[in-house]
Amino acid sequence: MRTMGAPTPRLKPGATWLLVSLFLIGPAIVSAQPQPPKDFVAVDETLPGEQIPALPLIAGAYGFIWVVLLGYVWSIGRRLQKVEGELADLESRRK
Repeated sequence: MRTMGAPTPRLKPGATWLLVSLFLIGPAIVSAQPQPPKDFVAVDETLPGEQIPALPLIAGAYGFIWVVLLGYVWSIGRRLQKVEGELADLESRRK
C-alpha cells in the first residue's frame, strides 16, 4: 500500500555511478598514500630557535584590524553628525 505524500527524490544515473565509484575506490586511494620518509622530523621536535614566533604576529594583525575598524566607525559617526546638522538646518529654514 502506498501513502500519498511527497515523492522520494531520485539520483540521476551519473550521480549514482559517481557515489558508488567513490565508495569502492575511495579506500584504495586513501591506503595508497605515500608514507613519510624515515628521517622526517615532526614540528614539535624542532629546536625552539627555528620556530616562527606566531603570537606577536597574530596580536599585531588583530590590533591593526581593530584600529582600522574603530577608525572607520569614527569616520562614519563624524559624517553622520554632519548630515544630521545639515538636516536640522534645512528643517529650520523650511519653517
